[in-house]
Amino acid sequence: MQVGDINAISGQVVDAALRVHSALGPGLLESVYEKCLQHELQRRGLEVKTQVGFPIVYGDIRIESGLKIDLIVMNEVIVELKAVDQILPVHESQIISYLRITGKRLGLLINFNVALLKDGIKRFANKL
Repeated sequence: MQVGDINAISGQVVDAALRVHSALGPGLLESVYEKCLQHELQRRGLEVKTQVGFPIVYGDIRIESGLKIDLIVMNEVIVELKAVDQILPVHESQIISYLRITGKRLGLLINFNVALLKDGIKRFANKL
């Protein structure tokens, strides 16, 4: 898979997340799903960076914000993981802000704390 093919990359992320969820089920900590998803994606030959910090640029200042993206796959797709009862608007706002600030084009918000993972996946596109 080549860098730049964000649809194929996101498809692999979703497939890997389904595999992890099928094996582990809901109810675990977000950090467990993060490690397992990272492993599954790397096993498939994808480059994965975890807990990627990024600064906020406001006007002429750069602020080391302490914000961290859960996963960036192939330097293209942001993946924000949750293990919560329900996705809230603030979770959606978070990934939209991450896309805008980083300039990435695609993000996936994945909540592992659901009976069927397909109900816990939301895709977001950055309107550059």
